[in-house]
Amino acid sequence: MGEDSATQRRKAIVRAIRAIPRGRVASYGEIAAQAGLPGRARLVGRVLREAGDAARLPWHRVVRANGSIAFDAGSEGFVQQSARLAAEGVAVGRGRVDTSRFGCDTDVDAELWAPRDAGSRKRRG
Repeated sequence: MGEDSATQRRKAIVRAIRAIPRGRVASYGEIAAQAGLPGRARLVGRVLREAGDAARLPWHRVVRANGSIAFDAGSEGFVQQSARLAAEGVAVGRGRVDTSRFGCDTDVDAELWAPRDAGSRKRRG
């Protein structure tokens, strides 16, 4: 017997969350689109809540569309998400991640190999 559509949607969302690379973030909406469920960002949040710790999902890599952490500032979830992101090299400032720098859509090759400005180079010596 085949899986019901709710189970298929859940599995697609879980796969998309697991695919977020270390040191990167994705928004709830991006996860939904990646799972083939555009416009279902709230469903992503529900799946994360229901999955719990046993699922071992990299939940800390999921942020709001504007890069902000969805937990209330200062809450246990906020502190934990910020710490986990920082441990992966993702800068969190004022409860927000710069998605242009740390988002999954960022061109990592361009970041690594693009020429740097003369002013941004560190002097050796």
